[in-house]
Amino acid sequence: MDRHDLLAIGEVAQRSGVSVPTVRFYEEKGLLVSVRTAGNQRRFERHVLRRIAVVRAGQRFGLTLAEIRDALEALPPDRAPTKRDWSRMSRRWHDLLTERIEAMTRVRDGLSSCIGCGCLSLRSCPVYNADDVLSSEGPGARRLPPAAREG
Repeated sequence: MDRHDLLAIGEVAQRSGVSVPTVRFYEEKGLLVSVRTAGNQRRFERHVLRRIAVVRAGQRFGLTLAEIRDALEALPPDRAPTKRDWSRMSRRWHDLLTERIEAMTRVRDGLSSCIGCGCLSLRSCPVYNADDVLSSEGPGARRLPPAAREG
């Protein structure tokens, strides 16, 4: 690899539209990989820009950094991914995103009247937790799918 094919962290941040601390954070979380120069400066291969774009898209879709990292592990770490590599990675998200879309649709459709009117009727509310029976299942909003609770 030619040293001219490597980008400094500031250039990665500027070209990807994220801050330098964000690039460092993504690297710390295993989303990006850098190499070090003799002076111990981070350098990134150009294809890291595409990885950052995927991380940002995944975050906008509501995926956790762990879910994004798991998907990125399907990509080759030592070269720019091919179209086939990207397709394989995107299949990992398909079912997960479909499940989330369906869950959000159920929440939207089931709570729209409650959110709209604020009546909080204990007789007709779909999320009412009589006698706190859901507390035995643990903390948090128990009627949400597990992935939505983990955030």
